[in-house]
Amino acid sequence: MSVILRFYEELNDFLPRHRRRKSFSVPYTEPRSVKDLIESLGIPHTEIDLILVNDASVGFDYLVKDKDRVAVYPMFESMDITAVSKLDRPPLRHPEFVADVHLGKLVRRLRLLGFDCLYNKEWRDRELALISAQSQRILLTRDVGLLKRQIVTHGMYLHSDDPSKQLREVVHRLHLKNRIQPLARCLLCNGPMRKVPKEKVRGRVPEKTYAYTDEFLECENCKKIYWKGTHWKRLQEIIRNALS
Repeated sequence: MSVILRFYEELNDFLPRHRRRKSFSVPYTEPRSVKDLIESLGIPHTEIDLILVNDASVGFDYLVKDKDRVAVYPMFESMDITAVSKLDRPPLRHPEFVADVHLGKLVRRLRLLGFDCLYNKEWRDRELALISAQSQRILLTRDVGLLKRQIVTHGMYLHSDDPSKQLREVVHRLHLKNRIQPLARCLLCNGPMRKVPKEKVRGRVPEKTYAYTDEFLECENCKKIYWKGTHWKRLQEIIRNALS
């Protein structure tokens, strides 16, 4: 028995070259769900937005049949297909993230833009998957195996290992341009920021900074003080790159 599969757009990046952008046959000998079959080819379920079997939308638990024709699509960037897709993935009203241990630079950039992103170098795969599932956070990683864990419902595989390109990928694929709020999150602990009167930071910032700066922000959690210093131009550059 066998099925015919065809993958579209960036899902092809997970396939060997001889299977990209074309239909190909996959044999099987025992009952298999379409999710199991797809992931056996190296594609995590979190990257998939729509599965059509013989032109009808199905869920991950669909059991493939001999001669089925399966078309698999990634996230649709310009339309909402919630009413069409049968993948039963609960929507996220407010995109929040948890990132694996290799994405420290991306985490800082996301926080610079005001996005809630949890990160801890000590967290292992099991902990990351649990946090993602229990807190309904999008799991960011370059580890395909991590995204294949059953409990992970929202995840994103990053195709680049460059932090600037990773940030652009997250912003564009998840349509976050209008959600950017610079300096809304602490770079160190991810806590929310608030404005504080100038007199409250006397003695907590360099004297020269205090003399020439009028606006200050404080992290509500760790109490670190921020201001628009020499890093402000760098922040603006990061925003421009994220939107480009």
